[in-house]
Amino acid sequence: MLDLRLIRTQPEMIRELCRRRHAAVDFDKLVQEDERARALTAQVDALRQKRKGGGASGGPASGGTPEAREAAVALRNEIAVLEEELRIAKAERDRLWSWVPNLLADDTPVGTSDKDNLEIKRWGNLPKVDFELKTHEVIGQNLGVIDEERGTKVAGAGYSYWVGDGARLTWGLFSLALEYLAKRGFRQMFTPVVARANTLFGTGYLPFFSDQIYKIEGEDLNLIGTSEQTLVAYHTDEIIAPEKLPLLYTAFTPCFRTEAGSYGRETRGLFRQHQFHKVEQIVFCEPQTSEEWLQKCLENAEGILKLLEIPYRVVRVCDGDLGAPGYKKYDVEAWFPGFGSYRETHSITNLLDFQTRRLNIRSKQAGNTFHPHTISATMITDRALLALLENNQQADGSVRVPEALRPFVDGRAEIGRG
Repeated sequence: MLDLRLIRTQPEMIRELCRRRHAAVDFDKLVQEDERARALTAQVDALRQKRKGGGASGGPASGGTPEAREAAVALRNEIAVLEEELRIAKAERDRLWSWVPNLLADDTPVGTSDKDNLEIKRWGNLPKVDFELKTHEVIGQNLGVIDEERGTKVAGAGYSYWVGDGARLTWGLFSLALEYLAKRGFRQMFTPVVARANTLFGTGYLPFFSDQIYKIEGEDLNLIGTSEQTLVAYHTDEIIAPEKLPLLYTAFTPCFRTEAGSYGRETRGLFRQHQFHKVEQIVFCEPQTSEEWLQKCLENAEGILKLLEIPYRVVRVCDGDLGAPGYKKYDVEAWFPGFGSYRETHSITNLLDFQTRRLNIRSKQAGNTFHPHTISATMITDRALLALLENNQQADGSVRVPEALRPFVDGRAEIGRG
């Protein structure tokens, strides 16, 4: 959430920000409701002071006459009416305020979709083979390591099973990622996989992505779409001692998203599932170091893909593809030879103080209170294993296992059916 003072002092800048980011907010109405709330606050404060001071309020100076008592009742009623108007004005202002997106980094590329994201670099050699490349769903079915059919039978479309060596490699993938981050100072956590609406609001998923969230009927609980939600909200309403910054957290969780509106060729196989699994990187840091930590989290994401020997590229996300809470974002896209293109496997985002302001997370230094910045970054998801299957497929139908994952399949250099 942006500082309300910034909206008041630089309305034209924020108006242009909302226009550029296609924000679903009536900014003029927001300014109007804020001005109304401020005017009502001044009126209420003045009347409260009048009542407190006596005189016409029927206090000690009034002598307690019938006229004074009548005036006191009228004053009390007037205050009550204005307080209700103030409550309504603040509620409407805050509702509109919650839809204002985060600031944008000055060098954010301009565009309308992921096709306009700016490529920064590439790593790895694309596989060259003399046989027809298959997609991960075909490979998984042929090897018996992915079972979509039974996943659909048990839970419906968008759910699958990893089986046998597939399950072992998946667990190895997440274990490798957690160990990688532990060596770099990240504290591992197990978090709830449900969260209250306030948690989702505070982390910026509400109101912006409400159609992607699974709500538990009859409860103020929702299935999480990422452990970012539970890790960032861990410090809600707290003051973090500055000497403890940066705080580095990681967690493995199942994640749930409705994937509303997802369809077509890009959703085939396991690439977009209602349930997937992820290891996340979360950083709380001082504002002046958030760019540094953004780059470090990007390096971690690249590092794990290099260990897995998966070719990838890094792109700067354009304004049209950048979610409202993000200030600056990189996507890492692995090469999917069966699909014939790079596809997003990681997102690394600097959110500035957008989340900590909404969650009332503060820090104090030299008498000054500030909101720490947060970095939210994917470390690994199941998608990386899908890319691994496609990149490491061999002519006989087996899949080569990168050295880093071999300990999880009894040291074998490849997996085949059986």
